[in-house]
Amino acid sequence: MTKKIRLQLPICFGMLFLMACIASTTGYCQRPHFNVLAFYSTNVEKDHVMFAEEAMQFYSKLAKSDGFDFATTTNWDDLNSIRLKNVQIVLWLDDFPHTATQRAAFEQYMSHGGGWLGFHIAAYNDEGTHWPWFVDFLGGTVFYGNNWPPLPAILDVDDPSSPVTSRLPAQFTSPANEWYIWRPSPRLNKDIKILLTLDKSNYPLGLKDTIRSGDLPVVWTNTKYRMIYMNMGHGDKIFTDQHQNLLFEDALLWLGSQR
Repeated sequence: MTKKIRLQLPICFGMLFLMACIASTTGYCQRPHFNVLAFYSTNVEKDHVMFAEEAMQFYSKLAKSDGFDFATTTNWDDLNSIRLKNVQIVLWLDDFPHTATQRAAFEQYMSHGGGWLGFHIAAYNDEGTHWPWFVDFLGGTVFYGNNWPPLPAILDVDDPSSPVTSRLPAQFTSPANEWYIWRPSPRLNKDIKILLTLDKSNYPLGLKDTIRSGDLPVVWTNTKYRMIYMNMGHGDKIFTDQHQNLLFEDALLWLGSQR
């Protein structure tokens, strides 16, 4: 070995070590490829449709930069084992399945390791929904009410160590949204991990319909499944905050990495 080669070897090893560290930090080299199918409806509340349209633009752009496949459908009968065979994550943007066949297919999909990211109305359930499996899936919580009109709100990060929230500040102001109240609080369920909560300084929140107090988690996951629910999803302001957009991005990437 010549003296010149001996001098260059430590430099080469140093560069390789640095590249490995960078890759480990970003996770880019370990990120698996995954397929996303977003379900939405066009015959629902206008503000929910507006959100869905912007969400599809947002995730279509991310698909190119983050390296996943993103497809959309308004046909909720696509919730079947054949269509979902190669889909690793389903998104519900502004609606939820209404037929027994669609619901059964979703239960089967999630019970066998499927991924779900649901926004706002996607988790709606009440005494008329008649889907107890879905209530348990959400952590045993039921829709109870909401503020009105849509307003911005300060959110607290409950778990800054989560890959879903690690790029967020301890608090940030989420753009105008219709915030849902859930009873009982999903925090009371041992299988639920709360990621973000409405800060109590927001109260009273609302003008016509007002939230005056209470523990209001707004983003959580059920640790029995590969899922995340987000309360955001009403109107055309949701994607105007850079912190919240990081949350939306990292939630999907985390679900994609958990297979």
